[in-house]
Amino acid sequence: MKIFFELLGGLGLFLYGMTIMGDGLEKSAGDKMKKIIEVLTNNRIMAVLVGAVVTMIIQSSSATTVMVVGFVNAGIMNLVQATGVIMGANIGTTVTAQIASLKLSAIAPIVVGLSVGVWLFTSNKKVKNMAEIFIGFGILFIGMDLMKHAVKPLREYEGFRTMLLSFGKGTFTDSLMAIFTGFFVTAVVQSSSATTGILIALASEGLLPIEASLPIIFGTNIGTCVTAMLSSIGANRTAKRAAFVHFMFNILGTIMFMVLFKNITITLVKQFSPTDAARQLANAHTLFNIANTLLLLPFAGILVRLANKVLPLKDFEVVEQRGIQYLDERMLETPSVAIIQVIKETLNMGNLALESYEKSMNAFFENSEKIANETFKIEKIINSMERDIAEYLVKLSNTSLSAKQHEIVNGLFNTINDIERVGDHADNLAELAIYRIDNKLEFSEKGTEELKFMHDRVVKSYNQAIYALKTGDLNMAKKILEREGEIDHMEKSLRASHIERLNKQLCSAKSGIVFLDIISNLERIADHASNIALAVMSTTEK
Repeated sequence: MKIFFELLGGLGLFLYGMTIMGDGLEKSAGDKMKKIIEVLTNNRIMAVLVGAVVTMIIQSSSATTVMVVGFVNAGIMNLVQATGVIMGANIGTTVTAQIASLKLSAIAPIVVGLSVGVWLFTSNKKVKNMAEIFIGFGILFIGMDLMKHAVKPLREYEGFRTMLLSFGKGTFTDSLMAIFTGFFVTAVVQSSSATTGILIALASEGLLPIEASLPIIFGTNIGTCVTAMLSSIGANRTAKRAAFVHFMFNILGTIMFMVLFKNITITLVKQFSPTDAARQLANAHTLFNIANTLLLLPFAGILVRLANKVLPLKDFEVVEQRGIQYLDERMLETPSVAIIQVIKETLNMGNLALESYEKSMNAFFENSEKIANETFKIEKIINSMERDIAEYLVKLSNTSLSAKQHEIVNGLFNTINDIERVGDHADNLAELAIYRIDNKLEFSEKGTEELKFMHDRVVKSYNQAIYALKTGDLNMAKKILEREGEIDHMEKSLRASHIERLNKQLCSAKSGIVFLDIISNLERIADHASNIALAVMSTTEK
């Protein structure tokens, strides 16, 4: 039991260190993560590079693959792109094994001590993030050293040594048992890095030669697919296909290497590190994933077609998606990417509110009850979106965010509220359109022209607010604030002139009340556009 608890404690520190290091790297990368994702194109090689780099930053191929499933589910990444990223993630995850196989345990406590000191006494965010990386790095090696110490007594247990050595005999049954062992442990702990860390600890103590560890490593690669497959439950058909491609990629790679390249791989890694079993294992892990990607990348299209064949799209799944399109809780594992997605979703909500507003005014000008009813339907979607985005922002605010990212999240809370209010005013305008139709109200040509002119100014302001939110354009935001004063003055002027028309009995009282209600709603929409512009300025100028 002592061995088990020491191994468990060491594994816990190893994973905790890896998590802290990944968080620090991600915070340091900041906006670079956004640029990395944006670089992603249909170019398969670029997709592989993106997958490798993102996984090196967040220190988890499972997290990257889950994130890819989320991207595919949100419709912002196609299956060909996803295939390249998944292959790259398998390469990126080998960095953990390479780091763990280094003999740096002696300096790890010093690194942790110095880094914690820097973290405690500095107020510079960038320095704090760098200190976090080194704290995680040091804890990872302390955990690695604990695992090595825990498994050392196992050298005295002949039965345990015989079992491990049997994995390297090369028979079909023994190889299958080794692959299944790697698969099972990884599927249970949901981390191929954890399994690899244990294997490196065993190899470091001379308990696990490369002949025995290689098929286990193949099994860990298959086991990491379980996380993505579980995450695809409840996702759309394309996301399920992405998880299937990941599974097939690792299965085919394992079959090829076990049949064709196992002996070549063992020979090569022994030449690189003749006496170091831990380095042999880490190098074999890297070599397998790079070679597997090079061999299967040209056939990515075939893997995609196979996934489409195995998981065909059902007729009922072909529907137009309105409402939430970009949010996926899988992305919360990578907050910098989740922020990009929640901004996109806010823009989606903003554009829907714009559509609702324009329809409501069209319903009024065209006396169309049909268009007014469309506005009411969109308003329900906007209300639902605000709730979903707000819930997502709450979850996002509880993740590991930098100060700048917290400012963005806080600003988005206010922005979605402003957008929802625009939807409410559109709903009010649609009700006024219905009232006009039901009561057969007529408006003078001058009154209609005044409403159209104010409507055009408000639409321009709101459109520019959404553009400023999308681009962070400060000049555009300032223009909106300047126009806000113009629209306020216009509302007062139109109100005064219309009251004068009412006094002269140039229009009916009912029409007059509707006119005043409309310009009031338009002025409020302009206010909310101004609030969105202020939120952009507060997060961009700092």
